[in-house]
Amino acid sequence: MQSNSYTETIDWLFQQFPSYQTIGAAAYKPDLGNCELLCTLLDNPERKLKFIHVAGTNGKGSTASMLASILTASGEKVGLFTSPHILDFKERIRINGQTISEQEVINFCAKIQAQSLDFSPSFFEITFAMALYYFKKEDCSICVIETGLGGRLDATNIILPLVSVITNISLEHTQFLGNTVGEIAREKAGIIKKSVPVVIGESTAETLPVFEQIARLTDSELHLCDSEETPLPYSVSLLGDYQKKNLRTVLRTLEVLKSKGFSISETDIESGLKNLPTNTGFYGRMQCIQESPLTILDVSHNYDGVQKTLQSVQELTKGKLHILYGTSSDKNYEEIISLFPENSKINLCTFSSFRSLTLQQMQQLAEKMAPKPTVYTDVEDAISIIQSTANKEDTILVFGSFFLISDFFEKKSKKHL
Repeated sequence: MQSNSYTETIDWLFQQFPSYQTIGAAAYKPDLGNCELLCTLLDNPERKLKFIHVAGTNGKGSTASMLASILTASGEKVGLFTSPHILDFKERIRINGQTISEQEVINFCAKIQAQSLDFSPSFFEITFAMALYYFKKEDCSICVIETGLGGRLDATNIILPLVSVITNISLEHTQFLGNTVGEIAREKAGIIKKSVPVVIGESTAETLPVFEQIARLTDSELHLCDSEETPLPYSVSLLGDYQKKNLRTVLRTLEVLKSKGFSISETDIESGLKNLPTNTGFYGRMQCIQESPLTILDVSHNYDGVQKTLQSVQELTKGKLHILYGTSSDKNYEEIISLFPENSKINLCTFSSFRSLTLQQMQQLAEKMAPKPTVYTDVEDAISIIQSTANKEDTILVFGSFFLISDFFEKKSKKHL
């Protein structure tokens, strides 16, 4: 059971410094200054660690986790920083799969509180500084860092990595990152550092010139993965065809690391891919929680991610597809719903975060749809009812928000993890 002091510490973190996960756009702070100041107070741990920096619209969590798992299998002590968390704050900061302890979180926040800061760092800035401090304290030999929202002005961009990775680019967070794919690519490409190689998972006619230009300006070796068509020598245990693209990105990144002296064997790669949940705590991505009817949970929530998830699920579906969708109010949910297959049975569900579309908004949305979807207020009840009415050969897909999946695991007391 979590101690009160841990609960109080997390409450302080979320309240004192607004988090994007909790309040959305108002928490976005496009600046590296606060993170640099925090790290100065902590004796600059970012200057004493080795990094892989991962940005992109979709797939960066999967890519970062695969890299961390394979490096763990190769014998490295691997720090992994990802966001957001699904169930517990500690999921964001792991070493070889083990989350940071409650006591470490308490101690670090007490250290920050004692500083009487004359600036106001955000939740994300404090969390990233905590990760760096912890990874240095524990002598990690390599750290895999996933960006938050962007790239150029993301708090994580104070690091100098051995290799930068950009998975793909599509329209997201346009209020911060730009209104075109090209503008967003430029922001994400801000993680490309002088003379540091960069691996690009997917590029398009609009994004490739941006990557090529910035790689030239920074004298960075550019590695493109999307022209590769050779069969993959490894399989990944995650559902979803798009994970093959992420795996290609991972394999190319490992080649770059090998050229820098890291020893990674084929056995390490196989073991890392096989033991992904154990080595990284990775869950909630195309995760099967029941075989019959096939029930899949996924945290995809933007247009491009939802499109990929639906493509993958339709390849698996034998009978009817039942969708249970929950969304934050700031998402372009009507556009996303237009992607749902016509012959699927759509259900809507609210979740516990106040960023959720309200019950009233969801009912109004349902009124505009034909056939009219069922609206639920409890994800576990909703899944249960849909499972009981679906045929055994049907597929149930639960997705649309990290919060929806978080509510499910909260209720299931982690027994599915």
